[in-house]
Amino acid sequence: MKERQIEQKLVKAAIAQKGVAMKFISPGCIGVPDRIVLMPGGKLGFVEIKAPGKKPRPVQARRIEQLKRLGFKVYVLDSAEQIPRILDEIGGILDAIQSS
Repeated sequence: MKERQIEQKLVKAAIAQKGVAMKFISPGCIGVPDRIVLMPGGKLGFVEIKAPGKKPRPVQARRIEQLKRLGFKVYVLDSAEQIPRILDEIGGILDAIQSS
């Protein structure tokens, strides 16, 4: 599966859980993750999407670590099978149901 296909599946899965996976572009700030995922209840996470088996470039790895040090949830997604777990950890539908 190609990176673009994985990204499309993430976007659709977030929408299905009443969230959004916005393309994250930050001019002048390199290495930012590809998507910012916003879920119900003010839950937020960043997702860097890679082709299967690929790793973040060094600048991306540094940015990921910076965001994690600031307390944000940050994920590297390289398989569509990881999407449910990532959305659940960010605060997907299961978290929303348990909070009700």
